[in-house]
Amino acid sequence: MNLELSEEQTAVRQLARDFADREVAPYAAAWDRAERVDRAVVKKLGAVGFLGLTVPEQYGGSGGDHLSYVLVTEELGRADSAVRGIVSVSLGLVAKTIAAWGNEEQKRDWLPRLCSGDALGCFGLTEPGTGSDAGNLTTRAVHDPATGTYTVNGAKMFITNGTWADVVLLFARTNDEPGHRGVSAFLVPTDTPGLTRREIHGKLGLRGQATAELTFDDMRVPASALLGPEGKGFSVAMSALAKGRMSVAAGCVGIAQAALDASLAYAAQREQFGRPIAGHQLVQELIADISVDVDAARLLTWRVADLIDRGLPFATESSTAKLFASEAAVRAASNALQVHGGYGYIDEFPAGKLLRDARVMTLYEGTSQIQKLLIGRSLTGVSAF
Repeated sequence: MNLELSEEQTAVRQLARDFADREVAPYAAAWDRAERVDRAVVKKLGAVGFLGLTVPEQYGGSGGDHLSYVLVTEELGRADSAVRGIVSVSLGLVAKTIAAWGNEEQKRDWLPRLCSGDALGCFGLTEPGTGSDAGNLTTRAVHDPATGTYTVNGAKMFITNGTWADVVLLFARTNDEPGHRGVSAFLVPTDTPGLTRREIHGKLGLRGQATAELTFDDMRVPASALLGPEGKGFSVAMSALAKGRMSVAAGCVGIAQAALDASLAYAAQREQFGRPIAGHQLVQELIADISVDVDAARLLTWRVADLIDRGLPFATESSTAKLFASEAAVRAASNALQVHGGYGYIDEFPAGKLLRDARVMTLYEGTSQIQKLLIGRSLTGVSAF
């Protein structure tokens, strides 16, 4: 792997950094307090091409490689991971999955709108009683051969972009086969009758993100809504999550980088015992620990992007990056709070928000424990489930 960025990648990184510093970072604290990101940022993300990264230009995307995508999500994560989540889900989990599994009509219908920011997508997998056990879904889609439609009943929980999305990539059980073999994927417009949405408030972190519970009550969708073959929904979901975990890891690198930046700035100006605390060895130790976590998480994440761009297997490496980077972000934010002392405990300084945002990263798109099981199964060849 060549660790030197190309001129194009360097330019994309700088574009993302400038965008994050101008359009996101100045408002992050206010959005966190209000529990709502300004939706105007979505069109701005689309205008600079961030919602279409790696999607072919023929479908309205901006093309590019996966390392460029990682660089963008890292910078957005540094500024506010709630905004990073908009991109990670609508592009990383939905648009990229449509590009990989959709037919020509589905690609031309949804991809241009998702890439421009005229539409947003959400990923309907997690259920109120089913999180990590994605093969045991209870949401059902019953096929009626007479009308060629499916009737959907059930619910989804903790859905990022849920109240904003125009389309949900929905996973539901279409037959009684045990485990994942009975799961299918559907593309469902969120204005479909029978679909209701309830926004979730009072979250520990990522407060600005539009997180929702979705309920389906005799919702009817046509057979043309199937994404991929019937019964292959679990494969669709796992392929999406394998790349999605890379995006989460990149966002965690951004959180850890923000923790390092904030710690360095605070330690340089805060004086104790007659000199800046940056000169105290134990503070230097905290900062050094953050720096090591940033570098290690970044390299693990870049490796995943490199493997994808070279067409090589990457699922285990993606789980590795997500596991390490999410736990590293928690450590980095906790160390940053320690550097800030009492001031880290108030939201005038960023350490507290970084810690709250980092904590959820160890939970979604597969908990740290699930990542360990996936890595262990890959290494041993023995399933732990």
